[in-house]
Amino acid sequence: MLQKRTRKLKKRLARMLVLSMMAGIAGLGMGCRRGFGKEAQGKVKVVASIYPVYDFVQKVGGDQVAVLMLVPSGTEPHTWEPSSRDMLVLEEADMFVYNGAGMEAWAEDITQSVQNKDLMIVEASCEVELLKIDHDEDHEEDHDEEGHHHHGEFDPHVWLSPENAKIEMRTIMEALKKADPEHAEIYEKNFQAASQECDKLDAEYRAALSPYEGKHIVVAHEAYGYLCHAYGLEQIGIEGVSADQEPDAARMREIIDMAKEYGIKCIFFEELVDPKVAKTIADEAGCQTAALSPLDGLTQEDIDSGREYFSVMRDNLNSILKAFA
Repeated sequence: MLQKRTRKLKKRLARMLVLSMMAGIAGLGMGCRRGFGKEAQGKVKVVASIYPVYDFVQKVGGDQVAVLMLVPSGTEPHTWEPSSRDMLVLEEADMFVYNGAGMEAWAEDITQSVQNKDLMIVEASCEVELLKIDHDEDHEEDHDEEGHHHHGEFDPHVWLSPENAKIEMRTIMEALKKADPEHAEIYEKNFQAASQECDKLDAEYRAALSPYEGKHIVVAHEAYGYLCHAYGLEQIGIEGVSADQEPDAARMREIIDMAKEYGIKCIFFEELVDPKVAKTIADEAGCQTAALSPLDGLTQEDIDSGREYFSVMRDNLNSILKAFA
């Protein structure tokens, strides 16, 4: 136990040292990097950590904000780490919004190291009632000896419940009103419109899934706890809460047996995670496969085509219903 804590402290100190060095060069030549352009002038400049937060800021902020997403589109966020270029983007931002609840293991270190003293830091999930996750002793560190990322005490995928998405958007609205009181009414109006959409989505989920209360779904990783909790489903995760924890042979056999026991017809995979394990389990269990999105890393192609929180959540609902059909 002591050795694990010592390793964790050493990793944290090393990361803090790197980030401090990055912050120290922040005032030097900016070089070629992503950042806010001229179109951001006169707007609240917001850096959002991951896609759901990015989308929520856009929905609430509308034309009054310029938003950059820190974790690049199409990137699996559980394994991503910030670079010096990312640090520089924060130096010119007015606000940094992150999900929290342990989703961004690097957030605390990076926010302590940034030199931008006027940066408003917002944890979107701060008002959400979090669900605890089961941990064994090997999950106490942020990263295990193989470098796999583990979350803390709570499941961070809060946005997969429409009610929680509304709570996160309310937190973002309050922060934008504080940062830009001149446009407070606009942020209120945008939030109310998004809030109504959350309520509508929630009603659709409840009506569609109520006949399947108690049913199980087999998912690529345990990201769907809040969705299942809200609508009476049970998730069986091929991998843990982090998407980079591959199951061993015994776990795969256990999932195959459960799929047969519960009459599972479909094994869900994710677009940003190698589907070979899900497909292997599906073949052994005699199931189909289909995509289910945790929404934490939409590709740029998805974003450019107009996919966003509500449309992807409705796609997820349709996929779940087809799995039960």
